[in-house]
Amino acid sequence: MKACFVKVPCSLDNFQYLDLPEPILASNQVLVRWHASSLNYHDFAVVAGMKPIAGDIIPMSDGAGEVVAVGSDVKKWAVGNKVMSLFFPDWIDGAATPADIARIPGDSCEGYASERSAVDEHSLTLMPEGFSYTEAATLPCAALTAWRSLFADCKLQFGDKVLVEGSGGFSIFALQFAKAAGATVFATSSSNEKLQRMKALGADELINYKETPEWGQKVYELSGGGVDHALDVGGSTLNQSITACRIGGNVSSIGVLEGVGAEVNLRLMISRQIQIKTVMVGNRRMQEDMVKAINASGLKPVIDSSYKLSDLANAFRYQATGKHFGKIVVEY
Repeated sequence: MKACFVKVPCSLDNFQYLDLPEPILASNQVLVRWHASSLNYHDFAVVAGMKPIAGDIIPMSDGAGEVVAVGSDVKKWAVGNKVMSLFFPDWIDGAATPADIARIPGDSCEGYASERSAVDEHSLTLMPEGFSYTEAATLPCAALTAWRSLFADCKLQFGDKVLVEGSGGFSIFALQFAKAAGATVFATSSSNEKLQRMKALGADELINYKETPEWGQKVYELSGGGVDHALDVGGSTLNQSITACRIGGNVSSIGVLEGVGAEVNLRLMISRQIQIKTVMVGNRRMQEDMVKAINASGLKPVIDSSYKLSDLANAFRYQATGKHFGKIVVEY
């Protein structure tokens, strides 16, 4: 079978596209023929050598495909089922334990940049109804992180005010989920063109953060006293997100796009009684709930561009430019 491999020391110049032996199926596993994956910042951090890993690896945490064989003890799945991967294959429900989040595909275990792999029975969910493999492959990391941030953690209510930052996969999903739930959305970007595309998806207020450096205060003013939920993707932008929130508001810290260090205005955070929670994707129950919501709402992902598996390194090079709007996918 064909697979994309990245060798240590990881870099975009150390990719190999080669034939690997067929997977051996254990009794509690299913054999999945993968058809698509999508790029996330976590994947980029691994393949670009920003996040150290133990050895050579098949990358990619997202996968969507078809069950083509089942082990003798498998009860949940049948040949022909259309399935998606889990970012944390062993985190089923409830609060995470160290064991639940020890394995991450494309990081601490083999990922899904291959035509087939043997996957534990509990490490999959169904795809949404009517989704293509390419569409479903955008969901397990970016969409689930947005879903958890808004609903599992922050209990988004109709009429709430939400700040989304940037136009990557997570932020676009957050915009779509928030609008589907009746929220008012404040969107930021450095590109006026991208802001207009976000407006077409339902964003209510648009802020160019290059033109308005103190964009947190601008959001606070436009929202009439602060948003209920700010979804911070930058890390170093945390103070701006806090500034944008109302008294008692929520900040979900989900990314480090602007660096791993962050100064926090503790006085403002305390005086506004801001709740800050870090979010790293979610569990299988959350993903199943998200799929139900997608089935009910008719939401469809925004896909920027598609690459072949053999061209995965160039897909990451494009991701690094920051020009994309929504998700970059790989089809095979």
